[in-house]
Amino acid sequence: MPARSRQPPRPPRRPARSPLRPPAPRARVPSSAGPLDRRAQRQRSQAKLPRRGGKRTLVLFVLGLTATVGGLAAGIWWQMNRNLPDLTTVKSFTRGGTLVIQAADGQPILQLGPTARNKAKIDQIPQPLVHAFIATEDERFYQHGGVDAWGIVRAAVANFRAGDVVQGGSTISQQLSRMLFLDQERSIWRKLREVAVAQELERRLSKQDILELYLNQVYLGSGAYGVTDAAWVYFSKPLKELSLLESATLAGLAAAPSDYSPLVNPDLAQRRRNRVLERLVDAGYLDQDEAHRLTDLPLDLKPGSVAEAYSTAPYFATYVQQELPKYLTADQIEAGGLIIQTSLNLSWQRAAEKAVQRAVAYDGPRLNFDQAALVAIDPKNGEIRTMVGGTDFGQSQFNRATQAQRQPGSTFKLFVYAAALAKDWTPFDYYRDAPYSIADYEPKNFSDRYRGDVTLTQALASSLNVVAVKLLVDVGLDPVLQLAKDLGIQSPLTHDYSLALGSSEVNLLELTGAYGVLANRGLQVEPHGIRRIIRASTGEVLYDALPQAHRVLSDKTATVIAWMLQQVVVAGTGRPAQLEERPVAGKTGTSEKGRDLWFIGFVPQLVAGVWLGNDNSSPTQGTSRAAAVTWQEFMAEVTESLPIETFPELPQLRGRGLRADDNAAEESASGGGSSGGNSGAAEQKAAPEGEEASTATPAAEPPVDSAPAENSGIAEPPPVPATEAPPEVPEVQEAPLVPVPAPANP
Repeated sequence: MPARSRQPPRPPRRPARSPLRPPAPRARVPSSAGPLDRRAQRQRSQAKLPRRGGKRTLVLFVLGLTATVGGLAAGIWWQMNRNLPDLTTVKSFTRGGTLVIQAADGQPILQLGPTARNKAKIDQIPQPLVHAFIATEDERFYQHGGVDAWGIVRAAVANFRAGDVVQGGSTISQQLSRMLFLDQERSIWRKLREVAVAQELERRLSKQDILELYLNQVYLGSGAYGVTDAAWVYFSKPLKELSLLESATLAGLAAAPSDYSPLVNPDLAQRRRNRVLERLVDAGYLDQDEAHRLTDLPLDLKPGSVAEAYSTAPYFATYVQQELPKYLTADQIEAGGLIIQTSLNLSWQRAAEKAVQRAVAYDGPRLNFDQAALVAIDPKNGEIRTMVGGTDFGQSQFNRATQAQRQPGSTFKLFVYAAALAKDWTPFDYYRDAPYSIADYEPKNFSDRYRGDVTLTQALASSLNVVAVKLLVDVGLDPVLQLAKDLGIQSPLTHDYSLALGSSEVNLLELTGAYGVLANRGLQVEPHGIRRIIRASTGEVLYDALPQAHRVLSDKTATVIAWMLQQVVVAGTGRPAQLEERPVAGKTGTSEKGRDLWFIGFVPQLVAGVWLGNDNSSPTQGTSRAAAVTWQEFMAEVTESLPIETFPELPQLRGRGLRADDNAAEESASGGGSSGGNSGAAEQKAAPEGEEASTATPAAEPPVDSAPAENSGIAEPPPVPATEAPPEVPEVQEAPLVPVPAPANP
């Protein structure tokens, strides 16, 4: 019987797994495979089923990297937006290194440095010009929010195909942000800031505002900032007169102003212009046939100058620049970025320029002079309201209002008479107008005509030289010199008797300012043209004018001398300066041989001075009447906007010089003097002073028809009885801007 094969024993039945008991290890099944086979099998299993922990790590790493990069980008973007430049003043932006001088109404007088000389509102810019810039620089301007991704791709493709830069990738908003707030650095950081600023501009401003700012700031070569300047630089015409071709030429300059300049590379500029015409066709702004017709037309340039187009009040602007070192440091001036606010009244300035031009054009050839100057000042605060320093700034930048030192002639008599009145002389003191000499000096009247006994009022109205010198002798040189200095004369003055007739040279500005003291009732304020200086980037006020008034004449003395100067205009040499229904005070002046013709006059609100003559001091053939006429033409126009004001009433006067009877003058010392005999005493003091007077005699004022003589129509108030005290004249209770101390000596 065959032997039965031996069966392996059956494993025991697995007991039920206890939930608290760990599973038993699985029994290893013996295998006949070798060690190499088993290793290959394990490798294949591991390749099919990666470990679960490695996959989780990879996912976490990718997520962490994404979060880190995103957080870093968000942080950078937040930091850039946090440090954006201040955009609140974007509409009044001024580049560093610039200087903008503004008139009283804020209009620019002069702009220097990298800035537009004149700007235009968006509705003043021709539509063909607007379309040309949009089509060339930013076709999707009205569709994007500051950055145009599709535009960048489109520009890159177009430039690659053309082999040249025919389109830009930056939007108009990006270009504007770069112009106003960023530099030209080529870096990713600057590009990101450009994008951030552009988007912020889009949020703050309308599309029209952005377009207006861009067209007024874009640099178009040859010193032209903005389309208005460029129209003058390349075509010598205002913006509104630009043609479509001219607009296309300007639009083509924005990408590379130096390369595409029609003044430098006309052929390249014409090709660039034609490319702009193609872009206008592509954008739907221009018909294809019209573009073809225009392509062959020439550029038709007519180069001009921005400075010539916008040189409003150049003499005044130059004067303001020269004054800056008084108020700013050299570093502040060199850094620029300044806005200078001035007191110039532009409408009055035009009236002054017109009056000066007319005087030279009509009176100049006949009276043999070719230059003129005019200054007007507000006497209350010293602000210069107009300044014309010559007839043609382009030919001569010499300012005859501030730089020309000329003999003032009889206008200087103001200081002699005012000094006498301050020492208790009266307008009705008598002096004898007759041949006279002192210390080898012999003054003469015009044409050697003499009038006998006259009052000081009559002598001033008729501009009698002999009486002025006698009065100077009586008063003394020192008081007159000191008063001239107190009233604002800074030029050196000679210490001799010819001073009474204006032998010492002064300039028009200081002389006009001195007369303004009378209009301001004895209060002197330094003439000035700058109101405020502001740093454009921050709005910081670097200088703020606070004019200080100083009492240099008593109210009474100023009132009396102003009344005497009114008589000069009412019935004396200044009659051509009369204004209809408005009181005027002033004084004429003519230097020796008529080399200088003057009139300085004022109404209560405004003082103005006129000078006529030649730069080489050659004699004219005229009289101061011509200057008075020029003054009247200017003042008649500007006072239309001023209410009519009257001067203070002449106070009642009494004193040693008051005329007691008709024979008072007969009792005066031989050769003249006041009725009180002051002349003789002064002459006795003149010798010890040891002063040698000049032998040259400035000319007296020529007589005018019906010039006042002894019995002129100049009104004289009745004398106050000796027993009656004169009424008190109240002092001025207020001064411009700052309190004024009472005078130590009237």
